[in-house]
Amino acid sequence: MGMTITEKILADHAGRPEVEPGEFINARLDAVMANDGSMFAAIEVFRQVGAARVFDSSRVVAIPDHFTPNKDIPSAKKTGAMRDFVAQQGITNYFELGRGGIEHILMLEKGLALPGDLILGGDSHTCTYGAVGAFSTGVGSTDLGVALALGETWLKVPESVKLTYHGTLPKWVFGKDLILHTIGQIGIDGARYQAMEFDGEVISRLPISSRAAICNMAVEAGAKSGIIAPDQATLDYVSSRATRPYRVYFSDRDAVYGKSYDFDVSRLAPQVACPYSPGNVKPVDELGNVRIDQVFVGSCTNGWFDDLRLAASVLKGQKVHENVRMLVIPGTQEIYRKAIDEGILEVFVEAGAAVSTPCCGPCMGVHMGILGENEKAICTTNRNFVGRMGHETSEVYLSNPAVAAASAVLGRIASPEEVR
Repeated sequence: MGMTITEKILADHAGRPEVEPGEFINARLDAVMANDGSMFAAIEVFRQVGAARVFDSSRVVAIPDHFTPNKDIPSAKKTGAMRDFVAQQGITNYFELGRGGIEHILMLEKGLALPGDLILGGDSHTCTYGAVGAFSTGVGSTDLGVALALGETWLKVPESVKLTYHGTLPKWVFGKDLILHTIGQIGIDGARYQAMEFDGEVISRLPISSRAAICNMAVEAGAKSGIIAPDQATLDYVSSRATRPYRVYFSDRDAVYGKSYDFDVSRLAPQVACPYSPGNVKPVDELGNVRIDQVFVGSCTNGWFDDLRLAASVLKGQKVHENVRMLVIPGTQEIYRKAIDEGILEVFVEAGAAVSTPCCGPCMGVHMGILGENEKAICTTNRNFVGRMGHETSEVYLSNPAVAAASAVLGRIASPEEVR
């Protein structure tokens, strides 16, 4: 019996010829990633288990992005503890404010997540790295602290579910729309503790940024991971970025899947997830007149250069509605620089949007864009739970960057077709 790409990666990292769903394994890790939120508690666990040194200072990645720039004294304490630990341990992959960015985009941009890798991260959206054919998943600070010490993890092999996308994407429809549509169809627990394997001719035509958005939100369907088998586009992306050797895996033709889904997306409209769930999804033209107070373009889901360029293409020559505030946050410093060079940031500023340094603040409702009582926002983020971005009565709608930009212009949730 054949194995899926996920099972092959886990088998090799466990030193076994094969594994089956439901088995518990110990597996070696290619990288362990922590942010300023998760590392603080992980350091305590690291010390509690009696560890003196991290398993490999070149394979630990430390990225302050959640509360950075420091929003208050407690966040300054957390980032300070991270800096001290990095210095003590000689961790080479540390990306300080102004030199890094949002962790999940940065990991791919810097070639720290590669095809065939097994990666743990102290953040639920670590599953993003499946965009290049890695098995990656988020863990809590206890597992993270042990992983820092041992360089291995203990987990149950997930059952794989295959999702195949056919057809040709219509204008203004992107990877974000595919994953929103998928979660809307299968539900927020439709892939509970499964590995979502995305396939089909539609996926093969997507850039890495859209593939990353899809894998990023696999966790919103309850999945353990999301993954896309590497192809030439993957190899082209990682070839100049890889910091170490990597191995490419593919699913066998006779691999067994728990479920299989087929989606014809040729007539798919831009999708919007309505409050208060990523699974409460509707086509943009079915929402009616939903007035908004804030627009946010950015986050680990849609803070890529492609996303900024897309939003700017809708916004160029337009103005942000007088009753709307718009915030744009590039995913990394490199993306920020490229957006400057191409004149993209100038488009945002001319339109009346605020542009900020890379960070996660607005997405998780901790700083730089908190929503007030009864306010509504449309965002390119990945979650819209109650109180996610501020007051518990506020409402968050999720969309692709083109829809977000069009909504900023018209002051209500709108299709890009209404602006362009």
